Formats: sequence, structure tokens, C-alpha cells
Amino acid sequence: MDDVADLLASIHGTPLLQALSAKGRARLLKSAVLHTVMPGTVLFEQGEMPNFQQIVLSGAVHLLGHHSGREVLIEVVRQPDLLIPAAVVTAAPYLMRARAAEKSQLLLILADQFRATVAREPPFAQAVLLSLARQFRRMVRQIKTLKLRSAAERVGCYILALSERQGTVGRALLPYEKSLVASELGITRESFSRALAALRTVGVKVHGQKITIGDRARLTAQCRPDPLIDALERDTDPVQRGSRVPKRTS
Repeated sequence: MDDVADLLASIHGTPLLQALSAKGRARLLKSAVLHTVMPGTVLFEQGEMPNFQQIVLSGAVHLLGHHSGREVLIEVVRQPDLLIPAAVVTAAPYLMRARAAEKSQLLLILADQFRATVAREPPFAQAVLLSLARQFRRMVRQIKTLKLRSAAERVGCYILALSERQGTVGRALLPYEKSLVASELGITRESFSRALAALRTVGVKVHGQKITIGDRARLTAQCRPDPLIDALERDTDPVQRGSRVPKRTS
């Protein structure tokens, strides 16, 4: 474990922990571990019982489901967020595998201690509830895009949202290999390639991992992004913005 100064520096600005009093934070973090992992590191397996509540302080983690030899990307968890708090709060097995998508820093809090703090500290419980609500809303958006859109529409809206998140209106850089992007969108690698080919008619060009958006207006008209499906997390995330969660200072 890193020293206390490094730990406190790493968690500074994490809204979830700011909901606690100084005494409550000290008690929660007494046995916490600051853990740095490299890309590809498996953090826990599907079916395992959670020993820790893991908080992503930096980097990103892939949540994957697997069955009968097939594995799909369900969700990408980015900083600052909790890894599957529903399993920790209910002391139930994980329904997904977690694997580091890039070099990431995690804060590991003993599951029993995390549950005790939820029960003892109402502002902290509210912050955890808001995190669970945000994750639920992300899952609903994902289900809506899977059920309501064609493959080409999913890919086009993904490219538009990705370029907005990256701050590059005319291009987007795929964050990981195309097979993983395809599985996140609920399509095969082949269907992903066909969708990209179909989007050439509205100015989309592919150069490896780089996607060029030749005519954003035409792509938008073709794929019809919806703010109730495609809203960026930062626009709908009160915990990440730090709003409506009481901060405790004493």
C-alpha cells in the first residue's frame, strides 16, 4: 500500500468520499488499498463474491459477460466511478468480469466496511444511491440503442458521441480494438465493418482506429442521435459533478 499522503492525494476530489465527514473518511480508508494495474489485468471474475468495493480513480475498466466460450463487452467504467456497487451492497456474486482497459488506479475498500459506512452515514448512502442510479440509466440507454436502432445507426451515434467526448468534432479515435467496440454495440465484428462501410455515403472514412467525420450534419441526420439515449455521462451525473450530495467537513 502507498503511504497515507499518496492515498489522500489520489482520492482528493472524489465526490463519493467527500460526502463523508473527516472522521468517517478516516474510518472507511483505514484498511483501504491504493492499487495500480496495467492494461489487461483481470480485477475479478464473473461469479466471484466481492471482497472489496473498488473505485476507479484514474483510467478505465471493461465489464465483460461470458457464456459458453463467448465474451462480450457490457460496459466501460471510467473515473471516478464504482465497480459494480450493486454486488457489494447486496453481498451477491458479480455478474460480470472486470478487466483493466488501460493503466488504471483503483481504491479498494473492504466490502464489509463499505456496507457498514452505507448503513451508518446517510450522505454517503445518498452518494452510493446516486452512483447506482447513474449506472442504471446507462444500462437503460444501452438497452434502448440495442432494441431501437439498426447496426449502422448504433455505429453512427457511437462515433458522434465519441467525437464529442474527445472534443474533436471532425474525427473520432476508437478507444480499443474494433471487435470490443462491436461487442459493446451488440453486433459482430463483421456487422461493425459493414455498418462503417454503409456510413461512407454520409462522409465517414476509416483509417485504422481513426474515424473521419466528413459531414457531421449528414451523419447526424442519417443516424438521429437522441439525448435520452446518447447524453454524455457528465451531463446527467450529479455525483460526478458533485451536486446534490452534501459534503461533510467535520
